[in-house]
Amino acid sequence: MRELFSFATVYCGLIAEFVCLIKPVSLLGVRSRGRALILVLLGLIIVAVGWALPPREVHVADRRVQLDRFAPVYQFSEFHSIDIPAPRERVYRAMKSVTADEILLFRTLTWIRRFGRPGPEGILNPSTNEPLLDVATRTWFFLLAEDPDRELVVGTVVMAPQGWRSSKRPSAEDFRALHEPGLALAAMNFLAEDRGPSACRLRTETRVYATGASAQRRLSAGDLPGKRSDSSHVASRNRETSATLTLEVIMPQSGSLFTISRERFS
Repeated sequence: MRELFSFATVYCGLIAEFVCLIKPVSLLGVRSRGRALILVLLGLIIVAVGWALPPREVHVADRRVQLDRFAPVYQFSEFHSIDIPAPRERVYRAMKSVTADEILLFRTLTWIRRFGRPGPEGILNPSTNEPLLDVATRTWFFLLAEDPDRELVVGTVVMAPQGWRSSKRPSAEDFRALHEPGLALAAMNFLAEDRGPSACRLRTETRVYATGASAQRRLSAGDLPGKRSDSSHVASRNRETSATLTLEVIMPQSGSLFTISRERFS
C-alpha cells in the first residue's frame, strides 16, 4: 500500500505540472508557463532518480507460511485480506472453485486488457465452467505448494531476458532455484486462517523478486513485458505478466472473489 501511495503521489504531481504547463494555475503557486516548465523538468529528474535507485529488499526471517519458502526475499509486494463469516474449510473450497463468470465484470475487464483480441486459453481468456485457479495452474502459473483447506501458493515468471527459455515446466524446487540474471519471479498465496468457530480471514499476498539490477529498474519503472513488441518471445511473456496482474488486481482488489464466497455461505 505504501508503494502504491508513493506511485500515485508522483504521477498525480506530474499530471498537475503538465496541466499547469498548458494553463498556469495560480492556486497551485504556478503563475506562468515558464515556471511550470521548470517544475515539470524537476519532477522528471526526481522520477528518473527514483527509478535508478535500487528497490529495498525484504528478507523474511520467520518463515511461517508456505509462501515464505518460495519468496523469502522480494522487492515488490501487495497484500489484501478480508474477514468472512464462514468456516475456514468452506471458504477455502469456494476460493478454489470460483469461476470467471461468477466474478462481476471479470470477462469485461480481461477483454479490455486483451484489447478485444482473441487469444489462447489462459487467465485472460478462461473457459466457461472451469475454476480460475485450475486455468491458471494449467497455463501460465505453476502450483508451488498446497496446505489443504489453509494455503495455496502459485508462481510464474513475469520478466525474462530476451531469448531466455526454460528447458521444462519448472517444478516447485526448480522455481526456488531460478536465480539467473534478468529474471523477475512472482509468487502468490491464498491463505485462510481461523478467526473463530464460524469465521475466517482470507488473505492473498503477491511477492516479486527481480534477480538483477536491470530487471529491478524495469519493474520500478513499470516496464512490463506487455508494453513491448509482439514477437513470439515477448508475447509469451506478455501473457505471463498479464496473468499475474489479473489475479492480483481483479481478484483481490475488486473483492469480487470474496463477495462470491459470502453469497455461497449465506
